[in-house]
Amino acid sequence: MPETLFALDESNYRNCQTLYRGDRKREYYDGEFWVDDALPVEVHARKCEIGPFTIIETSAATRQFFRRTQRHIREDATDLSVLWFVRKGQLIYANQSGQTTIGPGEFLLSRSMSPFFIELQPGGEGLHEILHVTLPTHLLRPHLAAEVTNSASLASGCREVAIAHRLLADAFEDDDGLSQDSAILLVETACRLIGNALGQCDLQSGSRRTLGEQRLVDVLRFIEVHLSDPSLCMAMVSKGCEVSPRYLSLLLQGTGKTFSELVWSRRLEMARDWLARSDPHDVAISEIAYGVGFKSTAHFSRKFKQVFGINPSDFRENAMSESDEAETCLADYQNRAPATLQ
Repeated sequence: MPETLFALDESNYRNCQTLYRGDRKREYYDGEFWVDDALPVEVHARKCEIGPFTIIETSAATRQFFRRTQRHIREDATDLSVLWFVRKGQLIYANQSGQTTIGPGEFLLSRSMSPFFIELQPGGEGLHEILHVTLPTHLLRPHLAAEVTNSASLASGCREVAIAHRLLADAFEDDDGLSQDSAILLVETACRLIGNALGQCDLQSGSRRTLGEQRLVDVLRFIEVHLSDPSLCMAMVSKGCEVSPRYLSLLLQGTGKTFSELVWSRRLEMARDWLARSDPHDVAISEIAYGVGFKSTAHFSRKFKQVFGINPSDFRENAMSESDEAETCLADYQNRAPATLQ
């Protein structure tokens, strides 16, 4: 459930520099923040903490400014990314590469580890409104196809931006009906959508896929869909993708693996992940072997040990022990945390 991060009016706006990060200065990062007092000052910010993510909603009837310099970066090297979703008004972002204006329905990704300047302007309705997410960059990076050094933007009309915005708004306004894990899943899904959208923009701005590249994508998709079918073979893929066996072999050269290597390595990866997260009382090893496309448990065990250096039953036992140990450590930490933080 959201809570007030800060609220500024005529009585306290001159103290905005000490207020904008919250009571314990846990939000955002160090920088210079100020507001324009040419119009009546009215700025409200609410936050909702979800695991390592913070969703913040700001609304204002006056302009706001924020500057982060090299000095701030040296003194506060917190590497945060911010996902900005503009609802009303404009966000003007400037750095050494130039200036970008983000309007309603558009999106900006900014990084804290390079200098920048931001101006938030009210729109025609006399209001400025933004929903944004702050998160450690290392948690966002796995969802990005390429490193974002400074910033990246997406135009209005992008479906991924609209859906990600709705997911984050639902998580933000939730009245504690969602579990913490479910709320985190919503935020992570929004991050993945944004990463996909940014990656698609990179593809469109770069060279288009060749016919061979598109054919390979189709082949790999067919293999993934039919991976659990023990009768999966090159003839089946050739027929399903309407390519000759010779051309299929040429396409797969781009993966660096033969057809057999590709299929068996992917099946073993699936089995390893399934073993690591399943309980032996619920799912037998034989069920996992058949479920990923092996015709016999003996063949599965032999291939698994050949690749991972351990048989499936021992791997599962080790994975369960590590999981129990991690849960114990987490419980110990949670029990000690309140006393440590006070």
